[in-house]
Amino acid sequence: MTTEPVPAALPRFPHDFVWGVSTSAAQIEGAVADDGRGRSVWDAFAAEAGRIKDGSDPWVATGHYHRYREDVALLRELGVGAYRFSVAWPRVMPDGSGAVNKAGLDFYDRLVDALLAAGVAPVPTLFHWDTPQALEDGGGWLVRETAEKFAAYTDVVAERLGDRVQRWITLNEPAEVTLLGYGLGQHAPGRQLLFDALPAAHHQLLGHGLAVQALRARGATSVGIANSHGPTWTASSSEADTAAADLYDLLLNRLFAEPVLLGRYPDEELAALLPGPVAEDLKVIAQPLDWYGINYYQPTLVGAPGAEGTDAADFGGIRLPPELPFAPREIEGCPRTDFGWPVVPEALTELLVTFRERYGDRLPPVVITENGCSYEGIEDGERIAFLDGHLRALHAAMAAGVDVRGYFVWSLTDNFEWAEGYARRFGLVHVDYATLERTPKASFHWLRDALRAQARG
Repeated sequence: MTTEPVPAALPRFPHDFVWGVSTSAAQIEGAVADDGRGRSVWDAFAAEAGRIKDGSDPWVATGHYHRYREDVALLRELGVGAYRFSVAWPRVMPDGSGAVNKAGLDFYDRLVDALLAAGVAPVPTLFHWDTPQALEDGGGWLVRETAEKFAAYTDVVAERLGDRVQRWITLNEPAEVTLLGYGLGQHAPGRQLLFDALPAAHHQLLGHGLAVQALRARGATSVGIANSHGPTWTASSSEADTAAADLYDLLLNRLFAEPVLLGRYPDEELAALLPGPVAEDLKVIAQPLDWYGINYYQPTLVGAPGAEGTDAADFGGIRLPPELPFAPREIEGCPRTDFGWPVVPEALTELLVTFRERYGDRLPPVVITENGCSYEGIEDGERIAFLDGHLRALHAAMAAGVDVRGYFVWSLTDNFEWAEGYARRFGLVHVDYATLERTPKASFHWLRDALRAQARG
């Protein structure tokens, strides 16, 4: 018999602050061939030998497609006010455009109704990495037509769900799709284009802008994006290290924030490498947003490649080629997750304050759309410490004047962690992958009790 943890005495958050958890379709749904779903790039990627580190695949995942009511019940017990999930593009449009799969839309219709019945607001993400393979065969995000087809798919989903969904997210982490999927080939679709991957960044951002327009046309009044960001720390004050860190920050942070927030790319030479009528596209990309989503996990210490202490070969599970003009270094003196990521809660405060100072009144209210960690075990005290520390850091940023409206934990359940397979466990709920049995972890109970304490005032 175990004793449930005492509710944490977190600082007081505003009464209308949104508390939620996040998932994605490709990581939890499974049922990849059920009810007319088309093939995604992750289905194709996982089918190639050696692509997934533990040799697994997402065919079953956590079985959410068939067990969603069980997961909704967990959300209700947890006491969150919102659930961020993603709509699988190939489940709604098997070929990415053209024919609509009614059975796929019906699933999300049922999920939205179940969430609302449980008192949980649905927050769908329209693209969370699972590009239909049929579109990838035609060039994927490297071609402009994919952005246009994404907008058409967005309209279909909004027409069906828009009467009940209030908050929408267009894209999740276009930086990772660009870098890992098209640049380094370590995520789907597995291309190794390095800097020739930049068109994928532009077309995803264009798809975002077109999707915002489609949502607005359907009456949406709360629209955001979920971009990944983290502070970039410079390894030394040397000119070489500073230049390397500046380039890293430009490619991983500013390249994806500034077109959306400022209507321009952060570097004219970089903008000249992008395809199409870039100036006109930027007017579409910079559609006004109601809030800006930030996925935060860690800061990055960066210096010039080739220097002593450089560890560019294997960075947090990502293998970086030596020809890149920057190299992440190890951040010393801090704990690490089971993924090897440094745990630095105060860097979240730094990031948010930096964004407020950098973008001023062009930065809309912020929502932390992902924050979480990978640890083994069900009595997961390390995850509790991680969440506690990051919520206090978030509160410190709010006290410093950053307008933050919500916080979503990644993730509700353990799941298929992309190229890592099932070796990393980010969930508040443990999943036995042999039986699909769900078991709430200590962190689930801690967060439940913390949210009850917030509600009591």
